This record gives sequence, C-alpha cells and structure tokens, in this order.
Amino acid sequence: TNSAGSGNITIGSGVTLLSNTPAFRVYLNSNQTISQSTVTKINFDAEDYDTDNAFASSKFTPQVAGKYFFTSTIRLSSMSTTSNWQIYLYKNGAIYSRFANDVGAQSSPQISISDTIILNGSTDYVEIYTYQDNSNSSRDTYEGTNNIYFSGHKIGA
Repeated sequence: TNSAGSGNITIGSGVTLLSNTPAFRVYLNSNQTISQSTVTKINFDAEDYDTDNAFASSKFTPQVAGKYFFTSTIRLSSMSTTSNWQIYLYKNGAIYSRFANDVGAQSSPQISISDTIILNGSTDYVEIYTYQDNSNSSRDTYEGTNNIYFSGHKIGA
C-alpha cells in the first residue's frame, strides 16, 4: 500500500499468514453446583464460537500446535462468609496454573484467570476447574454469557 492507504498487497505462493485460530468462547448457560472443599470441573454448556470444532466435553483440544492464550471467569451466586476460592487452568488433567483469593461475604463474587500454554496440537487439552470452602456448604454458579466463560486462541507457533 502507499502512504495514502491505497494499493494492493500481493502475497506470494507458499507464504503462510499467522492466524489466531483455532479459537473458541464458551459459557455456562445453567447453574452448576460447586461442592464445598471439592475441586470441581466447570461443565460449559453453550458456545459463542468454536472456529475449528476443537471444544467438546468441556475441554479444548486443538489439532494445531502452538502457543495459546486462555482466559476464564467464574461468578458464584453468593458467599455467606469469608472463604477461600480458587480457579484452575488444567492441562492434560493436571493443574497448569491457579489463582486463589480469600473472598468475604458478598453476593455474586467473581474470580478470573489468564495464562499462555504451549500445546502440541494432537493430544494436549485444557480445562477449567474451581474450588470453594464457604461455610461447609455448596455454592451455585451465577450462569450467563458474561458471568462464567472460558475462551482461548492461538497466538503463535
């Protein structure tokens, strides 16, 4: 292109443009009960998008190797007392990263995590788990598109 912003760009054969796919964004569309003092997998039940059909059974399994960026947020309906609350990003069934927070009594508290992970593109997969220890009782999630979601996309080779 020229300085006026017009013109054409020609891409030669054999040149690969970087793309941020595979990419997905899923969310929890119905309440899920999070048992007290139990690490619980979040069972995402709705999709905004899934470019390569790589998200199924509440886990992301890309078929393209590379570096990926993930983010997730979980909101609970309430916390009745001060509690330890954690969110986990799992890779291949084990904790990859974790964020913990002591949350005081409040309605609709929220916790989030973001991280980058290198995936092999054939067998690696990623999931979201959570844990809470609120007053010996279960807590329900606060469902909805922007309240409990998990998203990710490829950021490089």
